[in-house]
Amino acid sequence: MALRQLIFETAAGIDGVGPLDETLKWKQPSYLTTTTGSGSTIRIDRIKDTNWYALYFNCNTNLVEKFRALYPQDLDYGGNRSIILSLDDEFPEPALRHCIGLALTYHRSKRKPRS
Repeated sequence: MALRQLIFETAAGIDGVGPLDETLKWKQPSYLTTTTGSGSTIRIDRIKDTNWYALYFNCNTNLVEKFRALYPQDLDYGGNRSIILSLDDEFPEPALRHCIGLALTYHRSKRKPRS
């Protein structure tokens, strides 16, 4: 629930993201910027039979690659699609907030400025 709250708080603090739609994709809580189309979907799920959970991102983006470059020591990663977290530890809020913000603005940063 704390991670869900962080996603909503981060979205609310970024101009142009708009309201998030919360839905289920693949039986995982998912957060989309449907109204503005500014971002890429973020999903949350526990990793089966472990004390780990993950934030999942579209593997066809360069988001996790960018996160890894920004936070090579602060976060653990699952390939090119997730940030992996432990239920036994507090999550690194500043790094996660930044990564969530980058995901919620992913498409906006790729758009060309209007002339």
